[in-house]
Amino acid sequence: MNAVAKPKAAASVILLRPAQPQGFEVLLTRRRDETPSPDERYCFPGGSVHESDYADGMLRRCRGLSAGGARKIVGAHLPPRQALGFWVAAVRELFEEVGVLLAVKENGEPVTSDAELNVRLLEIRAAQRDGALDFPALMERENLFCDAARLAYFSHWQTPTEFSRGFDARFFLAAMPVKQTPPALPYEVAHSLWLAPDRALQLFNRGELPMTFPTFVSLRTLADFDIVKSALRAYQLERS
Repeated sequence: MNAVAKPKAAASVILLRPAQPQGFEVLLTRRRDETPSPDERYCFPGGSVHESDYADGMLRRCRGLSAGGARKIVGAHLPPRQALGFWVAAVRELFEEVGVLLAVKENGEPVTSDAELNVRLLEIRAAQRDGALDFPALMERENLFCDAARLAYFSHWQTPTEFSRGFDARFFLAAMPVKQTPPALPYEVAHSLWLAPDRALQLFNRGELPMTFPTFVSLRTLADFDIVKSALRAYQLERS
């Protein structure tokens, strides 16, 4: 009898932005490593939690939430440092996949999309693809800090035990930084699009937007909110 593999810790970010003339949109992505087929599915940016996400040096590069505070949110079964690693992984994966960086400078100012920083981030991202620079080194070099306070804990999904490759995933909500502009060509995804939750669900029901089950349920939940602030407020209250 084969032993059941322990599910891999993972984090995903549901990125929200205001829509015109009202409401809000959610960023959906389709990963590059998926084989093109009618079944390719959309989801939210995210990926596995790495040990480096909760290493001492990386945790020193976090603001807005302590390791103990993270553990209170995700559960006492995890060591505090590993709990905070979910937030770090969420920030890292969002940057690696779509180029949006939820970070602050040493003085607490949010990272903005100025021309000089854009050039540096493009260079840094190219170095990351070549394996020349990892995320902790990026934050250290640029003297930036993961802004954990920008992430509202949203939900927990775990792959059923009968699957050989499983994930223990935490989903977070975050507002698209006002002064950042994601690159036209995302880094690690084949396609991305912004859609209102209701519109995404309509396309799914018509068979025009395949998506994973956690994505569908998350969008259905978010469809009950009218603006970005109301969605964030509802889940940030769980942190108190």
